[in-house]
Amino acid sequence: MRSLLKFRYFFLLLLFVHCKEAPKSIQGSPVSESDGENAEIPGNEGEQVILFFGDSLTAGYGIELEEAFPALIQQRLDSLNLAYTVINSGLSGETTSGGLNRINWVINQKVDVFVLELGANDGLRGIPLAQTRSNLQAIIDYVKKKDPETIIVLAGMQIPPNMGPEYTSEFRSIFPELAQKNQIPLIPFLLEGVAGIPELNLEDGIHPTPEGHKLVRENVWAVMKDVLK
Repeated sequence: MRSLLKFRYFFLLLLFVHCKEAPKSIQGSPVSESDGENAEIPGNEGEQVILFFGDSLTAGYGIELEEAFPALIQQRLDSLNLAYTVINSGLSGETTSGGLNRINWVINQKVDVFVLELGANDGLRGIPLAQTRSNLQAIIDYVKKKDPETIIVLAGMQIPPNMGPEYTSEFRSIFPELAQKNQIPLIPFLLEGVAGIPELNLEDGIHPTPEGHKLVRENVWAVMKDVLK
């Protein structure tokens, strides 16, 4: 119950702030720490914070919030008596540009582990790959500047071949290349074992069902368990 209340509190706070006028900034440029709104991250004293920063995959589009993989990670941590508070900062429809615009108020206090899950909407919309790469790098740079001790984990993403084989291949390579460049852990493909399997996705064929999110949790945990050591 503690975990569910924590998740719902921050999710409602996220919606409230995002519905206000977003701070204006040049697409792909660094954001200022003083821009936008400040959102205090709820947590228990003595617990470290893991923040999942992403789009509808993180937000749990089409399912209950407690069925989304960040909440399942919280359940796993609680079952192991590990003192971490998981924050779901996913926002449906978010692009890397949108994420860059809101990162300044999301990172308002100490975050121990920052999981970056953005880029899928860029790929589905055919946004120039250089822009996606630049925005992701700018988010990583901002988090590092805010607190060099924050561990950043990057979630790899792939897209259907609708945009052509060259775009699809280069998009897939963005994530391992950024992980190597910044020397940060990489979840190779967030939707491994889930993407393209009808029974594990909603009718749109894109967003996982609750059962799909259980597999996503395992993909995330395979990397997170070593990070948390």
